[in-house]
Amino acid sequence: MPLTLDALAILDAIDRRGSFARAAEELDRAPSSLTYAVQQMEAELDVLLFDRSGHRARFTPAGRVLLEEGRALLGAAQTLENRTRQVASGWEPRFALALEALLPWAPLVPLLDAFYALGQTTEIRVRQEVLAGSWDALVSGCADLVVAGGAPPPGAGVRTRPLGVLEFVFCVPPGHVLSRAGKPLTQAEVAAHRAVVIADTARNLPLRSAGWLQRQPRLTVDDLPAKLAAQQAGLGVGALPRWLAETEIAAGRLVGCAWAGGNPRETFYLAWRSGESGRALDWFVRALSQPGVFAGVFDAE
Repeated sequence: MPLTLDALAILDAIDRRGSFARAAEELDRAPSSLTYAVQQMEAELDVLLFDRSGHRARFTPAGRVLLEEGRALLGAAQTLENRTRQVASGWEPRFALALEALLPWAPLVPLLDAFYALGQTTEIRVRQEVLAGSWDALVSGCADLVVAGGAPPPGAGVRTRPLGVLEFVFCVPPGHVLSRAGKPLTQAEVAAHRAVVIADTARNLPLRSAGWLQRQPRLTVDDLPAKLAAQQAGLGVGALPRWLAETEIAAGRLVGCAWAGGNPRETFYLAWRSGESGRALDWFVRALSQPGVFAGVFDAE
């Protein structure tokens, strides 16, 4: 008998049920047919799969290897079968969401939990990007859906839906000279101090700069936690999203300073490529568009 999925399923049933007779009962086959199938496999492989010297046949070491590796193949075949049916029903086998790194991860948790409750096998990848990096990930095909700040690049061929406005608060460590200014800060006053900025993750699109002024010294870090830690340690100054800044200011770890002209604000969008379709994409667009998903993070436009 050639080494087929059916043959591997026979070995699996024999091991789980403990005997040829019980395995035959589970598979709704005659015990003699299983014995014949195993003999055919042994002849085909020129290997003994069972030790028949005792009262009950037991797997030989070679038989045990075939059983264990065969189970991996059976699992892969089942996964392939499920994925094929899933794709035919409109569900993507894989789905990538890019989230701007200035936003908190927590709002995604209940959405992902609700998605997994659907019982679909779509593999979800959530990645964090900075500044133009989210738009780059979408345009290049590395992400299927993004939550990104600022306008999309011209001619990107994407659909967008505004989610709200993110406000930024300029923060310095307690005791910093700028915390004692007693008035809104001007660009000239801020430019004399090192800015802590997060590196743009764009690979192909032009890099954007945010949070620092021309000729201002800067410390560049990879993510928001590093930026926060650097500012708390007095390594530099900079603007933080209001949802984070308010917590740090209330805890006394940072001091908020007023900007001359008011706090910077940026509109954030949910975006996906024009012409793309899929049930996972539709589900996440609807879910992320629900009011309250980013409550306390975005202000209404």
